[in-house]
Amino acid sequence: MSDRLFYDRRDAGRALAGLLDHYRGRPGLLVLALPRGGAPVGYEVARALGAPLDVFVTRTLGVPGQEDLAMGAIAGDGEIALDDDVVRGLAIPPEVVEHVASWEGREIAHWERHFRQGAPARPVEGREVILVDDGLATGSALKAALKALRRLRPARVVVALPACSAATHDELREMADEVVIATTPSPFFVPDTSYWEYAEVTLEDVRDLLRASATSAPARAAAQGPGEVAALRAEAVPVQNAAPAAQVLFDLVGDARFVLIGGASHGTHEFHAARAALTRRLIEERGFCAVAVQADWPDAYRVNRYVHGHGADRTAEEALRGFEAFPRWMWRNAVVLDFVGWLREHNDGAPSGRAGFYGLDVHGAHRGVHEIVAYLEGTDPEAAARAREQYAAFDHIGPEDRPYGFSPACRDGGGDEEEMITWLLERRRAAAHATREGGLLPQDELFAAQLDEAAMWEAGEHFRSLLRGRISAWNHRDRHMATTLDTLAAHLGRQRGSPAKIVVWAHDAHAGDASATEAACRGEVNLGRLVREEHGDACRIIGMTTYTGAVTAAGEWGGEPRRTWLRPALSDSVEELFHEVGEKRFLVWFAAAPRSSDVLRSARPQRMIPAVYRPRSERGRHYFRARLRDEFDAVLHFDETRAVEPLDGAGEWELGPLPRDFPSGA
Repeated sequence: MSDRLFYDRRDAGRALAGLLDHYRGRPGLLVLALPRGGAPVGYEVARALGAPLDVFVTRTLGVPGQEDLAMGAIAGDGEIALDDDVVRGLAIPPEVVEHVASWEGREIAHWERHFRQGAPARPVEGREVILVDDGLATGSALKAALKALRRLRPARVVVALPACSAATHDELREMADEVVIATTPSPFFVPDTSYWEYAEVTLEDVRDLLRASATSAPARAAAQGPGEVAALRAEAVPVQNAAPAAQVLFDLVGDARFVLIGGASHGTHEFHAARAALTRRLIEERGFCAVAVQADWPDAYRVNRYVHGHGADRTAEEALRGFEAFPRWMWRNAVVLDFVGWLREHNDGAPSGRAGFYGLDVHGAHRGVHEIVAYLEGTDPEAAARAREQYAAFDHIGPEDRPYGFSPACRDGGGDEEEMITWLLERRRAAAHATREGGLLPQDELFAAQLDEAAMWEAGEHFRSLLRGRISAWNHRDRHMATTLDTLAAHLGRQRGSPAKIVVWAHDAHAGDASATEAACRGEVNLGRLVREEHGDACRIIGMTTYTGAVTAAGEWGGEPRRTWLRPALSDSVEELFHEVGEKRFLVWFAAAPRSSDVLRSARPQRMIPAVYRPRSERGRHYFRARLRDEFDAVLHFDETRAVEPLDGAGEWELGPLPRDFPSGA
């Protein structure tokens, strides 16, 4: 029977944490790992027990000329533990021991500087300490650590090891207050025989684990499975800057004519940058001819005029001024500004390969919400306040079963729904007229007229659905976007004489296939599902996730954008699983990653942040369960992300340190 009980050190740490569960949540508890091999084990133990992690550095004293043979070990304070049998047997003189110890002492100082990056060691005095390594045969390093640790006067010392020889176990029981060992194989000579995967742990790995431990939420009783992280790590495709290698993208897209690129928030710099980078490649090298975004047709068409060299706007920033409705930063931000500028330059230099910029949303989808609130503020301020709260999740398909509409707000305040709809439609007609006044491209005149003819009816139905409730409004809006996408593709295809290829930019909630999420249980559909059903293999969906960082969002519907600290993802979420991979950014393409696909075949919590972010009630407002491999064809993960910079930098958005003021136990 094999003694390889653990897949890797992280798996061993999770197993060890189960044996230490009675220490979970104890005040003052500290986990100290012996680097390098003990750090991954200690990370899992600390995370499971909700304790801080630090390292306690020791170095083995190798016999000169036979460095793999240990004659003892030294701790950071100079404490030395010698293997008397080795020293006597090889007749090693004291001056040799002193010389080797001096050298290794300098290495300890170097390691500590590298690991802590100027941060002080965590205090030990008066605390319960769990000392962790990845396994012991003779245990000289751990013995040196125990002697040095005792000088720091901890209240109690627990030694925890995944594997240990029986003889060393007995010795440790004389030195520690408690010894917890997962297994004592016999015979046992070296720790790696207990692991299927025993990869080298680098100094950088230890440093990164310490950083990750400082931001990770405590794990729940059930941690990620032993092979899940390893499967993802083995199949993750590297991403440089914002996007994977061009050939990876082209293989993923294949012959697809519709590429939907999502994003778990409207306010993440990396999501916008990745969309822009991927889209540029598809336009330049794969003949894609349009970008269709989750935005009003009139607002986006102003940009379309600019990138084709028409209209009154002289700069990309002027062209983006049409995006006035909340949330303005969704498209009126620094990344989109750069992309629009690039698209204008591309079109100027490639008359036969020009690409356009179009909106898919119902006329006034976001404006309509803003204007409904404004209408109610003039007739019933209390109803306006209720409406503003109900629409905090306008772009979200999360689990909370709150109304996705204003019907209760209107009725409670006695508002006249049909009067409101008439007023809203008048404003939509004015917006459509302004678009025509601004000038249509000749090839778009008939198409725009046909679109406008249907748009007023669609807008009226949409506004009624806004007043009726959540699912009605959501489904109507996404069906409209899918229909507009098909209509646009047919129009551009007629112009080009060949099928049009279009990139779609939308929130993950719209781009991902809703049939793979809990939203489907409520009868919701979305753009991603509808495009997949209609176009099958001619469609690709790419989602994007993040673990932590910062995000641009508002505190309430219609509020000013704020640069807000993004909480580390929940311990049982998709984002936490990706965080465990240990890479800053990567792509998982499910068709080419069978093990990862299997890992993500079951439903897990997934985070989505609409225009409004409420970090203090994250689980209820911003998480829902989804089968990621069925929701997307591929996922880009960025472990730590930045807030996208709005072009309108006033208000509460500013650079600088962010307060992390959410409750640590929430």
